[in-house]
Amino acid sequence: MTTTSPQGRSELLKPDGSPVRVLVVDDEQSITELLSMALRYEGWRIRSARDGAGALQAARELRPDAVVLDMMLPDMDGLTVLGRLRRELPDVPVLFLTARDAVEDRIAGLTAGGDDYVTKPFSLEEVVARLRGLIRRSGAADRRAESVLVVGDLTLDEDSHEVTRAGQGIHLTATEFELLRFLMRNPRRVLSKAQILDRVWSYDFGGQANVVELYISYLRRKIDAGREPMIHTRRGAGYLIKPAGS
Repeated sequence: MTTTSPQGRSELLKPDGSPVRVLVVDDEQSITELLSMALRYEGWRIRSARDGAGALQAARELRPDAVVLDMMLPDMDGLTVLGRLRRELPDVPVLFLTARDAVEDRIAGLTAGGDDYVTKPFSLEEVVARLRGLIRRSGAADRRAESVLVVGDLTLDEDSHEVTRAGQGIHLTATEFELLRFLMRNPRRVLSKAQILDRVWSYDFGGQANVVELYISYLRRKIDAGREPMIHTRRGAGYLIKPAGS
């Protein structure tokens, strides 16, 4: 099932209304902290571990609905952890984190029973989107759950990546889509350039804040062109989206 938080974002919940549980396993503390922060933002219950032994112990205690698992850990590799996890939690979906050039790792992970993978460095939004898909398909969340965000006459489908306004389809690039999704998850809320950079361009983005202004202008041309505007600037504060005319 889904619900809407006070901030307006769509939250994925278990059929009984309890939070989705996710285990994050990586030996780099900065990565586990960033992923945990992003997933808690979804309203999920998060536990982290930094090695294989800790991951197996945390899995026994948490009984996660999904696992984010690094392929390379200090005490055992991700494939070994996966094999042991499957003995106790045979159906839990596993999203592997792999090095960008480790094609053989990705193939091995999927062949061994991993459900999906992302490469480092990764987008936090991509990890969240992939986990939402895995959790829905696994049945841990209500299969009838909707992934559509709606603000006024603007709709965004997080699974199909389709965007429409007043029924008219709008084509967005991947970055434009992520920016619009972040705005629509927080309707009527002013989001600063720093917040947008962190959520849309990920933690290792090294560019300048004017990239936000640039992509806001791109969105306005596609979302607001010839229509009453939905995307607004609050000088010195940031940007927000709200239904036209409100």
